[in-house]
Amino acid sequence: MPALANTTRAIARSWTAHQMPVARAAGTTALQTRNASASSFDSPFKGGPDTTKVPSFAAYRSKGGETGPKMFQYFMVGTMGALSALGAKATVQDFLVNMSASADVLAQAKVEIDLAAIPEGKNVIIKWRGKPVFIRHRTESEIKEADDTKWESLRDPQPDKDRVQKPEWLIMLGVCTHLGCVPIGEAGDFGGWFCPCHGSHYDISGRIRKGPAPLNLEIPAYDFPEEGKVVIG
Repeated sequence: MPALANTTRAIARSWTAHQMPVARAAGTTALQTRNASASSFDSPFKGGPDTTKVPSFAAYRSKGGETGPKMFQYFMVGTMGALSALGAKATVQDFLVNMSASADVLAQAKVEIDLAAIPEGKNVIIKWRGKPVFIRHRTESEIKEADDTKWESLRDPQPDKDRVQKPEWLIMLGVCTHLGCVPIGEAGDFGGWFCPCHGSHYDISGRIRKGPAPLNLEIPAYDFPEEGKVVIG
């Protein structure tokens, strides 16, 4: 029996020694086969585009950095400022031209009247700067009446001598000092002028004597350049 057991163990060792190289070779072959199979597998994603790649915008970038946009902004601001200044200048010039007196206005700035055409005791009305002007050739009795009036007690106290340069010639604006109506000559309670709008009465010196008007009729600037001539304005 011992001999049989020894023989069996010898056969087993011999078989094991013989099979180990074969097993190693078989394992190596199987591993190489798997590697080859894995390397020869054609993945559907192999060779596709790299979707994580960030696109380049270099072609759209300004080559001048921030200097270019700033210079453009400065240019636009300067241009708009210059245009605004030119527009303001033109507006001011137009305004000044429109404010300047026209040729017609300048022509009426001074008016010369021949007094020889106005008989004693009569009125004439002329137009000066768009307003009526009364010229009265007063009589001796009218001059005396104007002088004798107690002017200190009047609403707008003024002596007759302060309203005329020559006693016989009374020159004043024909505009009521109440609301600007044109009074009627040789009418009213004091023999001078009467305003039909609201009932103001002026005497032969053009002084307010009755009614709502607050002031006497206005005396314009005038002078006598020569005998028989008067220039108003």
